[in-house]
Amino acid sequence: MISRFFSRQNRHRPRYAVPPDTRVYAVGDVHGRADLLARLHETIRGDAADAPLRRKVLLHVGDYVDRGLQSRQVLELLAGDAMPTFERIDLIGNHDAWMLDFLDDPAVGPAWLANGGLETLLSYGVGRPTEGDPDERVARMSADLTAALPQPHLDFLRRLRRTHREGDYLFVHAGIRPGVALDDQAPDDLLWIREPFLDDDRDHGLVVVHGHTIAERPEVFDNRIGIDTGAFATGRLTCLVLEGSDHRFLQT
Repeated sequence: MISRFFSRQNRHRPRYAVPPDTRVYAVGDVHGRADLLARLHETIRGDAADAPLRRKVLLHVGDYVDRGLQSRQVLELLAGDAMPTFERIDLIGNHDAWMLDFLDDPAVGPAWLANGGLETLLSYGVGRPTEGDPDERVARMSADLTAALPQPHLDFLRRLRRTHREGDYLFVHAGIRPGVALDDQAPDDLLWIREPFLDDDRDHGLVVVHGHTIAERPEVFDNRIGIDTGAFATGRLTCLVLEGSDHRFLQT
């Protein structure tokens, strides 16, 4: 079942807006839940049917892989022609970057595998070798994933963007470092930051829409909106809908 609801803001926000004649659908962290992503896409299609607008933007904030058991299916869906009537923007999450790093450098394997990477390997039919020392086994898994990964999946991961802006909203996976100009943000902060971003209440000049940090419900503050509701564990995959200066949510 898909639920629709409006969040309650914790303070009075300025009237930030997306460009005219535009509706933006921003989807939170998927983490290997292709079943939820397919359901949410279907709901987004239905929701957008009543909007004869010039632009319908579908944006995903990253973390498509790991933790859930359907990472391959998620990438298959997103690497294909999903939602063809929408303008697609796909951002990179720290877990997506971790997967790419593992393909190039098996040394990152132990940390990645312990944080959901093993589930991604299993979705591609890659198991744990039983022979060789630990470094050799991890190197073998990296080579096996490289061999099992379809080229369209790799191409999708490599073309992911770090940020996207629509009007007064900046979309990024994890957040930004407060007080640092947007053009000077460190790539690692965009993918990994929690504090000091989450507790900073200063005006960034725009609203930052992000995932990465799980909350029970979407979090709406004056300067940020968090949309990671832990889909892999909770079954709640969240989509923020922005139109004009209004916002609402769709959720599985």
